[in-house]
Amino acid sequence: MTFGRVNPEFRLEDQGIDGLGDVHYNLTEPALIEAALKKGEGTLGKGGAFYVTTGKFTGRSPQDKHVVKSPSAVDNIWWDNNREMSEEGFDALYADMLEHMKGKDYYVQDLIGGADPAYSIKVRMVTELAWHGLFIRHMLRRPDRDALDDFLAEYTIINCPTFKADPERHNCRSDTVIALNLDKKTVLIGGTEYAGENKKSVFTLLNFILPLKGIMAMHCSANHAPNNPVDTAVFFGLSGTGKTTLSADPERVLIGDDEHGWSDRGTFNFEGGCYAKTISLSPKAEPEIYATTSKFGTVIENMVFDPETFELDFEDDSLTANMRCAYPLEYISNASSTAMGGHPKNIIMLTCDAFGVLPPIARLTPAQAMYHFLSGFTSKVAGTERGVTEPQPTFSTCFGAPFMPLRPEVYGNLLRDKIAKHGATCWLVNTGWTGGAYGTGHRMPIKATRALLHSALNGSLSKVEFRKDANFGFEVPVAVEGVPELLLDPRRTWSDKEAFDAQARKLVKMFADNFEQYVPYIDEDVKAAAIG
Repeated sequence: MTFGRVNPEFRLEDQGIDGLGDVHYNLTEPALIEAALKKGEGTLGKGGAFYVTTGKFTGRSPQDKHVVKSPSAVDNIWWDNNREMSEEGFDALYADMLEHMKGKDYYVQDLIGGADPAYSIKVRMVTELAWHGLFIRHMLRRPDRDALDDFLAEYTIINCPTFKADPERHNCRSDTVIALNLDKKTVLIGGTEYAGENKKSVFTLLNFILPLKGIMAMHCSANHAPNNPVDTAVFFGLSGTGKTTLSADPERVLIGDDEHGWSDRGTFNFEGGCYAKTISLSPKAEPEIYATTSKFGTVIENMVFDPETFELDFEDDSLTANMRCAYPLEYISNASSTAMGGHPKNIIMLTCDAFGVLPPIARLTPAQAMYHFLSGFTSKVAGTERGVTEPQPTFSTCFGAPFMPLRPEVYGNLLRDKIAKHGATCWLVNTGWTGGAYGTGHRMPIKATRALLHSALNGSLSKVEFRKDANFGFEVPVAVEGVPELLLDPRRTWSDKEAFDAQARKLVKMFADNFEQYVPYIDEDVKAAAIG
């Protein structure tokens, strides 16, 4: 049977997906929670938040993500970074998944990726789990209810966690699979309950579509000054570097926390919600995000809670360090109603340096910005991906390699051209370790990071004295009001200065070795900005 509101000419059977049990179209949050509770998918928590666990998959599975080697993909995809799947393998996967789905109930959400209607895509999400429907309803943008009557999706994503792929038959790596077929405009996800795969599939699609139209696709958060969208800032960074926390500044308007586009019209959010890490979340340091964890419909993923009081434990990482909450943008009081901003005035590249070498903030030339953007240095934070149990130094080009289907230079050149055209000031901000490497040092104080960012965004930081960093060549402020002077010189924070020097040399070499792969594709000014 069919329930809910849907275009009568665009039901699943019109797409060749038939033989299912009950199909629920575009249920709202209360109905999705009710369905999920009936199916035993989770627990209703404080304030109406919905508590779930995702089994053995508590993070993304990037090694199980494949792109079908179809005609439109073969000459465009960065195959060194994206696992390929044959068209025959995908066709078998699609047929087998649809056969597996027969007789089972499914939940359909017709949604939009992209706040700017000029560049948005229409997406149909088909989920086996009702709470996945709730999650993606938060994450993407919801059309007006009346618009559902004639909604036609351009892309369809099917998520079936109980389906197990056959690597030999389906031309994939394991029984877990995320397969993107760009020609058939279809994404198939099987064998994992981790909800983040849903939203990152849409991000990957936009990362393929938009750059080919001259629009920069960015793994970043963004905000702008109150009543002044022209004063926009974007924050590049991998998970765990502070994108969500630092962009949710009560003194600025939040555009979005994770995925954005930059067109000739300005900046726009891809999403309609936020997906924030909750480990050690503090009501004092992050009051707005903390408050969402007890609001109706917020999805609480992989958090331990008291079975009697339903109080969440923000310190217990026994399930995963990658515990998260997913909520709609409107749950943040200072969120933009349009999710759009101007051309970035400031570009912040967030890195979590587990070596304890990088300063808390540095000013970059455009060429240095290109260099650090292509390098994408950070540390994978525990739990974000399967098998990551402590910070691991890594280079993730464009601060989001797992979601980049095109070659890095495509995104790098777009960023370079837009910086040149619009005159953005670029900063590198280290939210990682100081006073030593991971295990001996300590995390950069968030109070100091916020103070430095405020100074950068209000323009006062550009007026202070800078020194040239001996290891990386970028400019570092000598003194900033409200920030301990010692913190601005990483070498001084180490008790063993020779150990710091050795660590710095090691990191510089890692940068140089990693960047060799880009040298044939970049301009001379970026080559000159390279270190090592």
